[in-house]
Amino acid sequence: MALIKTKARGIQSVSGVDGNVILQLKRTQFDGTNIITCTSDTDIVFTDLTVNITPSSTSSIIRLECMVNGEWSVNSATYNGTVFFFRDTTKLGHPTASLRNVGVSGFMRSIQTTDTGSTPEGTASVMFYDTPNTTSQITYKVGVHTSSAGDPVYHLNKTVTDADGDAYERFVSSITAIEIAG
Repeated sequence: MALIKTKARGIQSVSGVDGNVILQLKRTQFDGTNIITCTSDTDIVFTDLTVNITPSSTSSIIRLECMVNGEWSVNSATYNGTVFFFRDTTKLGHPTASLRNVGVSGFMRSIQTTDTGSTPEGTASVMFYDTPNTTSQITYKVGVHTSSAGDPVYHLNKTVTDADGDAYERFVSSITAIEIAG
């Protein structure tokens, strides 16, 4: 497919043979840290990872991307968790499927399975296409759901222990909304 580069609303846009054009890009990058208690079997919003966008047309497609980095307080939350997006209050991702934990993706798990203090096991890179059918402002948010018992805690952009040493990493997380002409 041939690519055509153009300017649209002050940003460089790329369109393909099918005519899709990137109209705007909005992002939030969070380099602070936060501790989020995730009530078991409940959809939780990561309030540090939200972005607002106002589509220019009801036919626009919004490509959502997020990079979530951190560590769970309990190892089982990593493999019993999903990541997804909210459009305002509407959960986006796989449709409800009986009692299953549904989302867009899961968390990546490190080779280390027993260290919940200094080895980040809660990383996720997620992409989703939304068709909101509106020209009103939308707030997109990163959401998580875990079925791990005991209300596990997610340590956003840091390890659980977070000691001042080279074995205790710090990270950056982000959410991006890209409007594509539909």
